[in-house]
Amino acid sequence: MKTPTKITAFAAALAASFGAAYGVGNVVAPVDTAPAPAAHSEHPATGRASEEPGGHGPSTAGGLQISEGGYTLDLDTPRVPAGRASELRFTVRDDDGRPVTAYQREHDKELHLILASRDLGTYRHLHPTRAADGTWSIAADLPKAGDYRLFADFTPAAEDAKNLTLGADLAVSGAYRPAPLPAAAKVAEVDGYTVTLDGALHPAKAGELKLSVSRDGRPVTDLEPYLGAYGHLVALRSGDLAYLHVHPGGEPGDGTTRPGPEVTFTATAPSPGAYRLFLDFKHEGKVRTAAFTVVTADAPGEGTGTQKNTPGNTEESHDGSGDGHSHE
Repeated sequence: MKTPTKITAFAAALAASFGAAYGVGNVVAPVDTAPAPAAHSEHPATGRASEEPGGHGPSTAGGLQISEGGYTLDLDTPRVPAGRASELRFTVRDDDGRPVTAYQREHDKELHLILASRDLGTYRHLHPTRAADGTWSIAADLPKAGDYRLFADFTPAAEDAKNLTLGADLAVSGAYRPAPLPAAAKVAEVDGYTVTLDGALHPAKAGELKLSVSRDGRPVTDLEPYLGAYGHLVALRSGDLAYLHVHPGGEPGDGTTRPGPEVTFTATAPSPGAYRLFLDFKHEGKVRTAAFTVVTADAPGEGTGTQKNTPGNTEESHDGSGDGHSHE
């Protein structure tokens, strides 16, 4: 899949905007009330943001439903213990209850799995393994007890299949103490890297988010491609954890896109409020995640500051390797 500037919901039914309260699992009418345009040519009916001139599409989200479009997420392990290695297992089933065993590849993978705690303190981007019978599995060690949301983003190989993101609740047992949402900040630090955010989110209006990566005070100009792009940005709305998956303008090897220090995205907040942004970027063979809290420009309480993304704050893991920042 190409990655021109576009907003791709890491969530199902991107024809609708955020709007469901926690536990309801419904998505309300889109902001502009118009039907979602077709996605780019690879997925003519996915419901993803269209590739309009300039690469901008409507910003919508989902992932609040366990079933959609004739497919259901069947989570075999709805509860795991905190602080211990556990295996997560799930199956995607069709309308007849049969496991789905064939998928289209998107961003180098058949399925992307996102885990996030309800307080947004823990975030994982994982790539599970599919068995021949359709069962997906991956090892995960979640550090804190509490309520989590699991999101599976995929496109079945069936003809005319749409891209879907189905969500299910995951309970992590243990002593639970929810953490407050980190304060809004324009600077995040992770593993010796400093990532600076320039721009703002606006409800129902596209805006530019420019993230600049530096280390030891020097711009990083040799970012490496990760899943076909120099950066991936996931936005979760505080409260119901509805998803937006945002991709940057251009792509590695297109002759014009520079490998840093800046990665630029165009994004629209479907509603006012606070959002948690997670930027995945790869440098010197390792994937790292910088996290920011952003309050929409016309909502009260916006502030600035610096955040340190420590394992206890934003813990991000790729493919269940356990070190929090590695990728094959």
